[in-house]
Amino acid sequence: MSDLDLNLLVALDALLREQSVSAAARRLGLSTSAMSRTLSRLRTALGDPILVPAGRGMVSTPHALAIAEEVHLLKEAVKTVLSPPSPVEIRNVQRHFTIRANEAFVLLYAAGLSAAVTNTAPGIRLRFAPRSDKDVQPLRDAAVDLDIGVLPADSGELRCQTLFEDRHVGLARVGHPIFDADQITAERYTAWGHVLFSMQADFAGPVDRALAERGAYRDVRLIVPSFPAVIAVAAATDLIGSVPKSYCKSCAASQIKTFDLPVAVSGFKIVQAWHPRMDADPVHRWLRSLIFETFRSMA
Repeated sequence: MSDLDLNLLVALDALLREQSVSAAARRLGLSTSAMSRTLSRLRTALGDPILVPAGRGMVSTPHALAIAEEVHLLKEAVKTVLSPPSPVEIRNVQRHFTIRANEAFVLLYAAGLSAAVTNTAPGIRLRFAPRSDKDVQPLRDAAVDLDIGVLPADSGELRCQTLFEDRHVGLARVGHPIFDADQITAERYTAWGHVLFSMQADFAGPVDRALAERGAYRDVRLIVPSFPAVIAVAAATDLIGSVPKSYCKSCAASQIKTFDLPVAVSGFKIVQAWHPRMDADPVHRWLRSLIFETFRSMA
């Protein structure tokens, strides 16, 4: 099909509808001579005269009459396919999206986000999937539409937008003796047992690496599978925890008190990430914008 010229389809439709070379030329903004040359090409391609003289005008051949409606439908279909998508009326959209996010995000933001979506686009449904790791393959496989969290280094072609910047803080139950001193030093911090979140059951994390640079070590007594679990354990025991500051808005926040860590631990960005295939999708763009604005209003 290397010699396929879709402009011939457009010209053929105009000729069959106008029954005139000059009228078809005006319709397409061409000269009469250019349309005459196009008619010659069409006659060769179709093996049929298509239009023949009849007195002072022209008439279609039987073959031209037989294909006229199909030609028009094909032209309209091609025009639709090769044109930008029509504007979307978001309130009328019926669609569902899968968002991969951690437990804290769901606890803190799912209700507000769901309400915002329902108010504007009641036909859109959200499904939150657990974020048990940082693997970006589900985005590439279209298993999820958005991934919210820390973007891994091997994110490759993925697009992302920063929602907010976060940092780790220490925490302990309200009334814990660690708060009796005016300042929480590394020595005071490491004097207590600790509860740690780790997906790989690793007893050392970024805080431990920062402490090790100063020759200090903390006694990790318990590993739990999520940051909300760290908060719950710290709120009910004398164990010290460390979590991203954003997690401290969860349900146990009234039972714990936070403090700045006595060692420097790098902050990090929480982003929403998506695959480039969805970059120009108008409904997906709307959802990304809504999530960004929801975070900004909550901040």
